Amino acid sequence: MRVLAVGAHPDDVELGCGAALLAHRARGDRVGLLVLTGGERGPQGQSSRISEQEIAASILGADLVWGGFEDGAVPEGRAAVAVVEQAIRAVGADVVYTHSPRDSHQDHRSAAAATLAAGRHVRRILMYETPSSIGFAPTVFVDAAGHLPGKLKALRAHVSQVSKNDLVDLEAVEAQARFRGFQARLLHAEGFETERFAWDLGGVHEDGEVFETGAGAVSGYADAHPASR
Repeated sequence: MRVLAVGAHPDDVELGCGAALLAHRARGDRVGLLVLTGGERGPQGQSSRISEQEIAASILGADLVWGGFEDGAVPEGRAAVAVVEQAIRAVGADVVYTHSPRDSHQDHRSAAAATLAAGRHVRRILMYETPSSIGFAPTVFVDAAGHLPGKLKALRAHVSQVSKNDLVDLEAVEAQARFRGFQARLLHAEGFETERFAWDLGGVHEDGEVFETGAGAVSGYADAHPASR
């Protein structure tokens, strides 16, 4: 499976889908990050936040690409759509994560709009929440068990936002994961809204378990039998 996660600023992706990306990497999926701005309007300045995002991407095992837009001025139209389209093609993404369009931050709304337009041919688009999301109502959940510590480690890489300025509250992140887990009948989870989610069950193994038939298939059999991947 090939995955692209789009964020408006450094730390957005880790907040919204860090555990899901770690789960993808654990099963051998390729993961790419597209961060549209350097977050230069936030504390510590652009160079610091860029360095923090590079460290966080390394923790996630993801390839990092920058969009090059100005913090606070991500466009919704052609320029941003083209950047996201290029990233989708480069990764060969068949799963895309991005912001929810209902958000109080204009860059988050623009990132969502651009990604939904650029990903119009992608079969799976999942929209994540951040602290500025409005009326977020997830319908798809990813089990975060075993990956929450890694998500928190990636968030701690954003020193300027976590330990120096308390803009990211890690206790709140843990509490949110527990709440989403409660909703999903799991211990910890990340929740997502979805524009489109095609679930390819592939074939059926002789013991009745589902197995993968191609990239992007949802697979209980492959999870239980790593040699089948």
